[in-house]
Amino acid sequence: MHIHILGICGTFMGSLAQLARDLGHKVTGSDTNIYPPMSDQLIAAGIEIMQGYEAAHLQPEPDLVVVGNAMSRGNPAVEYVLDRGLRYTSGPQMLAEVILPGRWVIGVAGTHGKTTTTSMVAWLLEAAGMNPGYLIGGVPGNFATSARLGDTPFFAVEADEYDTAFFDKRSKFVHYKPRTAILNNLEFDHADIFPDLGAIQTQFHHLVRTIPSNGRIILPAQEAALEEVLARGCWSEVERFGTGAEIGIELLRDDGSEFSISENGSKVASVKWGMTGLHSVNNGVAAMLAARHCGVPLAQAAESLGDFMGVKRRMELIGEARGVRVYDDFAHHPTAIATTLQGLRKSVGSERIIAVIEPRSNTMRMGAHRERLPASVVDADEVIWYQPEGMDWSLDDIVAASPTPSKTMASVDEIVASICAREDAALNVVIMSNGGFGGIHKKMVESLG
Repeated sequence: MHIHILGICGTFMGSLAQLARDLGHKVTGSDTNIYPPMSDQLIAAGIEIMQGYEAAHLQPEPDLVVVGNAMSRGNPAVEYVLDRGLRYTSGPQMLAEVILPGRWVIGVAGTHGKTTTTSMVAWLLEAAGMNPGYLIGGVPGNFATSARLGDTPFFAVEADEYDTAFFDKRSKFVHYKPRTAILNNLEFDHADIFPDLGAIQTQFHHLVRTIPSNGRIILPAQEAALEEVLARGCWSEVERFGTGAEIGIELLRDDGSEFSISENGSKVASVKWGMTGLHSVNNGVAAMLAARHCGVPLAQAAESLGDFMGVKRRMELIGEARGVRVYDDFAHHPTAIATTLQGLRKSVGSERIIAVIEPRSNTMRMGAHRERLPASVVDADEVIWYQPEGMDWSLDDIVAASPTPSKTMASVDEIVASICAREDAALNVVIMSNGGFGGIHKKMVESLG
């Protein structure tokens, strides 16, 4: 079968394309945002990528068109599909109907940490010899690709709350019907589709309604927004971790690079790994508990977590020269920015940190989080805010309210030149964006030489 995917370079759709290819289908796709690492994976898998959304890309007509959630009416390819009466579906629906039937699905949901936690779950099952399938919205360091079928019932999937498609406004995750569900956290996000937190909570409760009674929900204790979701009705086992819960956490190093977990007051496992920050610790504990639900003992999972290699674009060290370390991070929400910088601060001590931030997500560009942004960068020494074209509001107010020395720049080359001219003995540059950011990562590393 010939499958053509509209929006193929998105992290979800690119991963789905690889699964379809592994099932033996011919897969092609169209996109306007073609950049690594997803484009490299697709090309390596022998999947043809076409630039733009032209009707000609659908000739000869494919057997099935998978429509990404970034597509809308008026898109030439979408209009061609509808006018010609071509068979079409959404990515989540295809995953649910073609890949997931009969699988033990481990779904990882939450505002933050989905990609990393899903990668951890897949790795813990892999290290235990369980050869899981998985679909991850990023490129995990422990695997060669962001998706694979696997050959056992276990399948880990990043369960995103964003809407499914222009013709299906339910959250993606309602399609997956997990047996093990991690609910990492819940905050207001995606202001382009959700009017308020309550609307997101409704979608999360739709997810809860799909989990079987012998399934398990894993979540941090005292997460008020999630507890409100469960209070609407819960029919599954629930396992909480953290303060006041049966599963306790103790940081053995302040930066989170070593920690232990206890059950009913008795220490059961300890972890020493390359991740930092309390948010990473929470992700790791949730992944360990999910793996245990699938049959992996906590002590074994803890040992395997020490070999977790992270995910590309999640505090990924991409270069070091002249005393400057350059990190690439996906943070695009005030909480994610704050926790990432906090973890780095505890790791590097008094070394200087410069945060370079592109407010690229729809929510950020709409200004939904503008009041929280100044405080989110308190652990940096300096901040450069990239003011992109077409944003509906100015970052000048963020700079004025910032407790950290801040400035705006409108040129990637200007940002690179200003940092490369520095002579700090030890400098950490964190580039934060959920997009390609004009190739700034490569330009920075090359300029530092």
